[in-house]
Amino acid sequence: MPSLNIAILSVSLSVYSTRRIAEEAEKRGHFVEQIDYSRCTVSLGEGRPRIFYQEEDISREFQVIIPRIGAKLTRHGAAIVKQFELSGCFSTARSMGITRARNKARTLQIMARKGVPVPKTLFSIDPESIPFQLQQLGGPPVVIKLQQGTQGLGVILAESEQSARSVIDTFYKMDQPILVQEYIREAEGEDLRIIVVGNDIVAAMKRTGTFGEFRANVHRGGSAETVLLTPKEERMALEAVRYLGLGVAGVDIIRSNAGPRLLEVNASPGLQGIESATGINVAAAIVKYAEYNGSRKK
Repeated sequence: MPSLNIAILSVSLSVYSTRRIAEEAEKRGHFVEQIDYSRCTVSLGEGRPRIFYQEEDISREFQVIIPRIGAKLTRHGAAIVKQFELSGCFSTARSMGITRARNKARTLQIMARKGVPVPKTLFSIDPESIPFQLQQLGGPPVVIKLQQGTQGLGVILAESEQSARSVIDTFYKMDQPILVQEYIREAEGEDLRIIVVGNDIVAAMKRTGTFGEFRANVHRGGSAETVLLTPKEERMALEAVRYLGLGVAGVDIIRSNAGPRLLEVNASPGLQGIESATGINVAAAIVKYAEYNGSRKK
């Protein structure tokens, strides 16, 4: 396999996932560089478009990019990814997929249209309709989520109608777009995180929240262990990633009495929790996927 020039678009090499991908790329003989996309500039309108990293023109330096775009800089990060795509680079996550996945409402709209099961969900900006919203979900408890929250941040369980009204009304007044979802009690604070690379599921874990915590994120102190997926869960994960137009993604699914329900898709899934829980070298799978597709573009 020929050596490639690979850029990992990440704010820091000290981030576990970025460091692991860089290590595996170097092991396989590739030149790899971490590029802080927040310090990238795109120049348009005079001659060919160019991408600058600080003051260096990197427009033609890489055959492959591996985006690790954070929530705070999604729009800028996606724009940088798009410019690399236009210059002929292969990206493990396309710009449109990154933008779609970051918005939970957009993701669920696409999934619902494609027939992928999702929890009962409402999104609205009308404070006058809060009682109607709660009624549509069967009453409290309900889960209230920021549309662009990550790692369990901005996710609240409202156990009474009064608390639900208070939280929803507060977010509306702060002009924060939210989702209101049914609370799936039988999940008991557990969900599944599935890593998809290309057309394959490379790892899956079950995450369990700490006692009294309904959020299962490892970042919130939860635990994780390897899990055996059902054929339906595998199919849902693969379809979700394909429908969003991503090459590498983390898919979150919750198990309910009515069957699995897709919660969200993460275009920059963290690797530390799932590599630790499963013992699977997810970083190597990502590099091999990038390597195969990048070499075909040369």
